[in-house]
Amino acid sequence: MYEGYAKHMGWTFEILDFAPANIGGLRHASARVSGHEAFRRLKFEGGTHRVQRIPQTGLSSRMQRIHTGTATVVVLPQPAEIDIKLDLRDLRIDTFRASGAGGQHVNCTESAIRVTHLPTGTVMECQEERSQLQNRQRALQKLQQCLFRIRYEAEAKSRQSSRKLQVGTRAQAERIRTYNFNQNRVTDHRILHTVHGIQSFVSGGRTLHDTIDLLLEASDWEALIDLQERNLGTRTAGSPSLED
Repeated sequence: MYEGYAKHMGWTFEILDFAPANIGGLRHASARVSGHEAFRRLKFEGGTHRVQRIPQTGLSSRMQRIHTGTATVVVLPQPAEIDIKLDLRDLRIDTFRASGAGGQHVNCTESAIRVTHLPTGTVMECQEERSQLQNRQRALQKLQQCLFRIRYEAEAKSRQSSRKLQVGTRAQAERIRTYNFNQNRVTDHRILHTVHGIQSFVSGGRTLHDTIDLLLEASDWEALIDLQERNLGTRTAGSPSLED
């Protein structure tokens, strides 16, 4: 969906990490998106996306049940340089054999790397590259990005208001959108907006673009209301009482 939207917007979309699940589908993935207003428009995608569909089991329609799954999306700005310094004394680095495809060399040597950041317990693995050195470098980069995300989200949480469209750690814990394949509709719960034509939406074209436009408009209104309430609170706090 996001690769399609990047193409729709003329952005650059680069897949950094892709790990399929054993039972099909996707376990986790990461990508870098670059382009005009990319973060401004994609930041509202951060959160829990709920998917409802009837799996292809071969059962009769009466015996089929709707399966509900979720996917968590995290959206972060890409800084010019991530200023997270890693102290080797805080790291535990383990090697193991890669389990995926990659040829006989990859599967017969301990080329995969697992890095554990001891202060936070954060664990990053990499087994996509052929050499242990390349996997080590990639795992350390992923760890830096993760620690940057933790710091960024903590700062965002400390300054966020109670507005429901604020992005950051709150959004990731909340269900922001439901994709109901059986009813062919997508509902964004933050703005109570429902669209029909789910395939068009997940292709990342105009329907998704229009929904993001509505989110931007709602966010601007909330920011304006928040500013007015702050100004009103400041004036009220500074006003003399009737007893003065």
